[in-house]
Amino acid sequence: MKLAIYIAFKNLLGAGLRTWINVLVLSFSFVAIIWIKGIMLGWDHQAKSQLIEWEIGHGQYWHTNYDPNDSFTWDDSHASPSDTLINAIREGRYAAIFVAQGVIYPEGRMVPVCLKGINTTQQVLKLPTSFLIREENIQSSAIPVMMGAYMANACQLKEGDQFLVRWRDMDGVFDAREMELVKVFATPVPTVDAGQIWLDCSRLQNMMGLNNEITLLSIPSYESNELLFSNEFQFKSIEFLLSDIEKMVQMKSKGQSVFYLVLLVLAMLAIFDTQVLSVFKRRREIGTYIALGYTRSEVVRLFTIEGGVYALLASALALVYGYPFLLWQYRNGFKMPVDVAEFGIAGSNHIYPLFSLALILGTFLLIAFTTLLVSYLPARKIAALNPAETLKGRLS
Repeated sequence: MKLAIYIAFKNLLGAGLRTWINVLVLSFSFVAIIWIKGIMLGWDHQAKSQLIEWEIGHGQYWHTNYDPNDSFTWDDSHASPSDTLINAIREGRYAAIFVAQGVIYPEGRMVPVCLKGINTTQQVLKLPTSFLIREENIQSSAIPVMMGAYMANACQLKEGDQFLVRWRDMDGVFDAREMELVKVFATPVPTVDAGQIWLDCSRLQNMMGLNNEITLLSIPSYESNELLFSNEFQFKSIEFLLSDIEKMVQMKSKGQSVFYLVLLVLAMLAIFDTQVLSVFKRRREIGTYIALGYTRSEVVRLFTIEGGVYALLASALALVYGYPFLLWQYRNGFKMPVDVAEFGIAGSNHIYPLFSLALILGTFLLIAFTTLLVSYLPARKIAALNPAETLKGRLS
């Protein structure tokens, strides 16, 4: 085996420019597959981490009637938790959220919004809820609220602006108050930004006439799963809450597979043509091997090993220019050409790829197996050669 590998290296290096062109194309495929897959893994990791930090924590309790995609369910999606849990919410150990419908009128324009009340003491989510606490020395009847940068830009509002909000309470009576935008926060999670206004949970409860009632609750850790309200609330695991991201990543991965296939086909086609040409041009060499005592299977193995050497040389070349490039990408990230928030998906506009050892080894094994396969297919013709004819330079 060692002799076969030595001969394979010697033959390929002796082929000169033809070998290095094939190696360059194969190494480009190697780096490109790792880079694109790394971007997808990095986006997946960032999106999930940001959803956990900004919106879902490590799981949520939902009211049984609550459907975030159906605003008609919100009026009946609230209940009061136990006194023990209310005290824990006031201490900030959980993020309690009350959801209601409303309409705002910035500069005379009507904009339907989702009003979300959250306890200002919460330490579960990354939302800057401390800005919702009204200082005692500030004399203002306006309700302090905050919203995401995307929502503020859509409504043409900035910090310090005041606007009218209208809502309907539990008795079906419409009411209106002035609100003041005290904080515009930047977030990579559109589901806590677009169409939403955040205010103190107790204020929204008083506005709706539903004291101490909440719609959902974000918990800080899996240990809180033992926390029970009543039959009116259901626990939603972090796997369930991240299922949309999982489905999107799987869909994108299938689309990327077509690109991987194109890269592999281009690289393998060059190697396949080279190996077919080698069987034709090196017929005297093949005959010499057989005349010297090589079995046909050993000669086939020699040509197949040459294909494997292509993969080794390509990996070495990819390491030379691919490692600095991938390291630079890992540290500096990849800026998306469009604002991902416009598509309603979580994720920042600057993605930092992830390159795991499993990804690199898996890509190498894939390329190595494919090169061995495309090298073996034309080498099978050697088994049908007549040694005497091949020594004369003819194929039988």
